[in-house]
Amino acid sequence: MALRATVYKCELALSDIDRGVYGGFPLTLARHPSETEERLMVRLLAFVLFADPLLAFGKGLSAEGEPDLWLRDATGNIELWIDVGLPDERDLRKACGRARQVVVLAYGSRRAQQWWTGSADALARLANLRVLAIADASCAALQQLAARSMTLTATVQDGHVWLSSPTATVEIVPQQWLPRP
Repeated sequence: MALRATVYKCELALSDIDRGVYGGFPLTLARHPSETEERLMVRLLAFVLFADPLLAFGKGLSAEGEPDLWLRDATGNIELWIDVGLPDERDLRKACGRARQVVVLAYGSRRAQQWWTGSADALARLANLRVLAIADASCAALQQLAARSMTLTATVQDGHVWLSSPTATVEIVPQQWLPRP
């Protein structure tokens, strides 16, 4: 018998001062059996960073050729494609051809640095690609907020993200790798 996804519910109250996005987002995240809580929470962070009423979670690890999150316009065109982790350069080229903007949230410091060192020059040629790196300490702190039922408050200001539960607050500062600062 195949293992089923674990469902996480999150009531997110967001104040994104940088983009002028405010509101409540009731979210349902499915954690694939092979997905870690760390990756699940980085996907949630991706939602916080790019929140929009039309931003939706993809089918996840079980769907090849589909992003972790995406935003489609009324005609079905992909406005924003978000991948979490260390996607293959070839897959990113395809995504950049399909979407107006592509974002990668890389995490796992040592592996992410190796991935970036090997791919940076080729990825820099993709004009609609943005790469953000999340530090290991931030990922570990995010994972501590994980629960099957979460009530979180997020504030985004000057590139910093504060994510709070009733018992803890985490500050995350994504590092921009591309476009190069």
